[in-house]
Amino acid sequence: MFDLSSVQDAIKENGVDGWLLYDFRGLNILARRIVGIPEQAHTTRRWFYFVPAKGEPKKLVHRIEQGVLDHLPGKASPYLKWQELEAGVQSLVAGCKKIAMEYIPRNANPYVSRVDGGTIELVKSFGVEIVSSGDLIQEFEATWDDSQWTMHLEAATHTRTAYDVAFAFIAEQIRSRGFVMETEVQQRIMKHFEKNGLVTDHPPIVGQGPHSGDPHYAPGPGSDAKIQKGDFVLVDLWAKLNKPRAVYSDLTRVAFVGSEVPEKYAKIFNIVAAGRDAGINCVKQAYAVNRPLQGWEVDQATRDVIEKAGYGQYFCHRTGHSIGQETHGNGANMDNLETREERRVMRRTCFSIEPGIYLPEFGVRSEVNVYVDKDGKVHVTGGEPQTEVHRIVGC
Repeated sequence: MFDLSSVQDAIKENGVDGWLLYDFRGLNILARRIVGIPEQAHTTRRWFYFVPAKGEPKKLVHRIEQGVLDHLPGKASPYLKWQELEAGVQSLVAGCKKIAMEYIPRNANPYVSRVDGGTIELVKSFGVEIVSSGDLIQEFEATWDDSQWTMHLEAATHTRTAYDVAFAFIAEQIRSRGFVMETEVQQRIMKHFEKNGLVTDHPPIVGQGPHSGDPHYAPGPGSDAKIQKGDFVLVDLWAKLNKPRAVYSDLTRVAFVGSEVPEKYAKIFNIVAAGRDAGINCVKQAYAVNRPLQGWEVDQATRDVIEKAGYGQYFCHRTGHSIGQETHGNGANMDNLETREERRVMRRTCFSIEPGIYLPEFGVRSEVNVYVDKDGKVHVTGGEPQTEVHRIVGC
């Protein structure tokens, strides 16, 4: 529910005169969520909602969709002609020097840049400076309440035990028939999710050998591989409780089918784990002294370890992503590779830390979830971080 007082407090904290929310036909899903328009709601015309740092909000809506923002505080002004729309926008921002919108200069962060360039040009033409609403979005879209934190912990219990189930299944199948297909392990994990009331937007990744070296490999019938003795296996899985407003748990672990892990696997795993732990420590150290922290810093702390070990070119994705009601949420990512993430790592937000090294023969990723609670305490969820390559024995 839209809470005007809380939104205005956040606007003041961000040092802007107001927040101009805008959407056309669902292009700005962030704005729609902030104002409480359901994703399935059918809107065909442009609407604007301006929330000043102080005072009553103002709405600009099309005449044939005048009720689209009726659930929000503030007076509505209808428009029909394009000239009326432009005059209406000018009226919304009159008297303002600096406002926030879903915009990033040079589209440096496409997760936030949801407003088209023409609309930005229109607003700027009225003498207003536009800054990013990235941290405002986080405050109202990416933060969790206590019930979501509780649901995450429950989901994390079941995602963690999914590895026990998967690795035991691999051992049993190899013992009884000599191999198991990647998709069969995938299906076994899905049964575990169903049994424990979890849902997911995509089945887990189960990658054997070279498939583990592809960060976004997805096994499918006819294209998956056999897992046998002596194989290296990566399992990346994510799920949430099948309840309203539930949030995800997203973990990755690796294993070797055999009693002795070859040095080539152990060496790469240890480098990845050290990078993961450096990222976790970066967050903990910042919050220990209450220092503002941006997402790019966590990525760089992690990446420095892997680059120093000589494997930087094989770490081909960001360190982590925001986690929410979607696997990839709308808060700050841990990224200084694909984008320079300058949004803050905020309290009551969750994100993954998941460095990887991907070689032609095999790839290693180690993923944990990190949650910063309202008091600034940093939690790593999904069980203790993996400290060595798991050995699948008894097969």
